[in-house]
Amino acid sequence: MSSTTISSALRTICSSLQTPVIIILFCILAFTLVLVGTLVAEGFTERIHLKVWMPRLVDEIKNGNVPPAVSIKQSGLLKRQKIALIEVTDHKELTDNMREALAIRLIEEAKGRYDVIVKCSDTIIRLGPVFGLLGTLIPLGPGILALGQGDTYTLSSSLLTAFDTTVLGLICAAIATVVSTIRKRWYANDLSILESLMDCVLEVEKSDDK
Repeated sequence: MSSTTISSALRTICSSLQTPVIIILFCILAFTLVLVGTLVAEGFTERIHLKVWMPRLVDEIKNGNVPPAVSIKQSGLLKRQKIALIEVTDHKELTDNMREALAIRLIEEAKGRYDVIVKCSDTIIRLGPVFGLLGTLIPLGPGILALGQGDTYTLSSSLLTAFDTTVLGLICAAIATVVSTIRKRWYANDLSILESLMDCVLEVEKSDDK
């Protein structure tokens, strides 16, 4: 097989990838917009209701004037935080070690859920520039050939496609970076609150069992 045949085969394969790459870039753009929408929705449906003053809540739980579950339900915690904390207080039949193991499992489940959500935007951060670069390089082949033949129209069209795909990929990555940064800050705060209150609840439950 001659080098010319091999080059032609490579050129054919690469050219056939241009349309799929552009379609994938549009899918990445659509998914990025979905990420922005879910971020805004989470901010207005959950974050706006997260109004908890940790020192006062910890004092309420430790004082024991009311059951911990009541203090938790009346607090400004997120719904899933309340569910996790009440889950620990509801199982009175558990030993201290079993209750502690349950608390660790609930915290790990929350962390796993947050990791999955953040991983979506982190994936866009990596894939956006990759497919943007592919969309840049693939049209340059026909553009270079057109330049050698004096076809400036085909050259300009190829360069325009190359630049547009690069910009689209970078825009998606930039937006996903902002989304990922905001969510990592939110979720780190959520886990910190959950872990602190879990320790507090476990301490109260241990003292009640004595």
